[in-house]
Amino acid sequence: MDTNTIKIVKIMGESNKSWEDAANNTVKQASKTIKQITGIKVLDMSGNIENGEIVEYKATVEIAFPVIDKNNN
Repeated sequence: MDTNTIKIVKIMGESNKSWEDAANNTVKQASKTIKQITGIKVLDMSGNIENGEIVEYKATVEIAFPVIDKNNN
């Protein structure tokens, strides 16, 4: 496969601090199994509410990374 081919996966991350932290957590976790992440797109932000306050932030993102031809690397 051509290294100019990009794969995109959709993942949700969570945080008790902020939506930005939730997106960062998603990238950190994904990078443990997905190599060479080149970018993300935030698709959606949501959260959980308790007693009138946000207690959990969620970010759904698309993560982009190149498709690697294992026969040539």
